[in-house]
Amino acid sequence: MQSRIDITFTSETLPRHLDLNLLFFGKEECLPGHAWGPGLRDSYLIHYIHSGSGVFGSGEEIQSLKAGQGFLIPPDTIVHYQANEHDPWTYSWIGFSGLHAKSFMQRANLGPAHLIFDTGQNSSHFDSFYDDLLDARSQRSGDVLSQSILYRLMAELISGSEVPNLEPKTSPSKEAYIRQAIKFMENNYSQKITILDIATYVGLDRTYLSSLFKAKFGISLQSFLLEYRMNRAAELLHNPELSVSDISRSVGYTDPFLFSKMFKKVTGSSPRNSRDLKPTE
Repeated sequence: MQSRIDITFTSETLPRHLDLNLLFFGKEECLPGHAWGPGLRDSYLIHYIHSGSGVFGSGEEIQSLKAGQGFLIPPDTIVHYQANEHDPWTYSWIGFSGLHAKSFMQRANLGPAHLIFDTGQNSSHFDSFYDDLLDARSQRSGDVLSQSILYRLMAELISGSEVPNLEPKTSPSKEAYIRQAIKFMENNYSQKITILDIATYVGLDRTYLSSLFKAKFGISLQSFLLEYRMNRAAELLHNPELSVSDISRSVGYTDPFLFSKMFKKVTGSSPRNSRDLKPTE
């Protein structure tokens, strides 16, 4: 008999626009051959395999997985998975979203091109996170405790991930420098980073790095960072729970008046007017 428990997490005290939001979690002892997909999700979802085995696939790539391993389903990514006919898996899952969810997954070297992880000898927190979350629900501080369990899982994924091979220091291409700079911006746009911070991370003179962006995109590095932040802010405006000040801080501006000025400079409209605009049919 197939056993499944699926719990949606709700909290009336924690804001729903945290860096990470715990959405739901569950556990299932699958029947032989039990399958899901092809399909996609609208949030991040991590499955961890406690016992048994099965296959997981994205596109045409299919991998066999066993106990101690797990897989990530990113938002809007078509995947499918199936329990083994003779040794069906039992797995737990946890669903989450948040402004920095993508950044945490990148630090764990997980994304559309790499969806599988292996806990190796450090599986204790993965083995117990479902039970820990169940226990947290009965406690007065359960909402905060549940968030801490999610963060602990993120820390385990990051610390247990393989260190990516460093690109040769001989002569990275101009495209490689641009990719590194963009990745740094994607991961840190919510902080008060400067052009010098980006150039230092990449290892180039800031004037030269800006010239690479000018040649590639037709705008300076400063303008690229500004447009990236404002485009992200435009997306956040769709969330009615976020005030303009919240959005300002979320894209690296402590001064909401300066943020509004920059937003209007890039988009031609103020944040409040952009939020009030109704989408056309």
